[in-house]
Parts: sequence; structure tokens; C-alpha cells
Amino acid sequence: MVKLDEKIEEAIKEIFNGDKPWITIVWDDPVNLMTYVTYVLMELFGYSREKAHELMMKVHTEGKAIVSTGSREEMEHDVARLHEYGLWATLQRGDQGL
Repeated sequence: MVKLDEKIEEAIKEIFNGDKPWITIVWDDPVNLMTYVTYVLMELFGYSREKAHELMMKVHTEGKAIVSTGSREEMEHDVARLHEYGLWATLQRGDQGL
């Protein structure tokens, strides 16, 4: 039982390890207008209109785009803010591939 507990503890430490970046992903949805998504990205992340438009087009054409990276806590905050604006967003570890 001790080995199992140690493995669980290691897994938890790995999940919350601050050394590995996390990412926030915005997903395409059938509700929000492209101009609105661009506006939200500019408002929340301070992106230029060009950068926000580029990310919005990636969401539109590829179905998703990474809009921010950082610690797990920062990405949880970003996802919550995006949800407040009605966008579909999730977070995942940056090393898990997209």
C-alpha cells in the first residue's frame, strides 16, 4: 500500500508542478461571432487587433487555439474569465500536446 500512496503522491506533484507550463485553449462554438471572439481576446489578454484576429481565425478554421500559457493557477483564472464572456475554453498541461 505504501508504494501506491507514493505513486499517487508523485502523480499529484507532477500535475501541480510549477516547472511545466499549462495552456488555455479556446474552442470553436456555434454561438459567438468572430468579431466578439476577437474583442474578448483583446480585452482579456491585451492582444493587438491583429494578434487577436489571428487567434480567432485559428479557432474558426482549426477548431481551437492556444491563447495563453503559464502556471496552472493562472490558466484556471484565464479559463474562468473566458467562461464569463461566454467562450468555450479549457486548460491542459502544455507538454500533453494539442
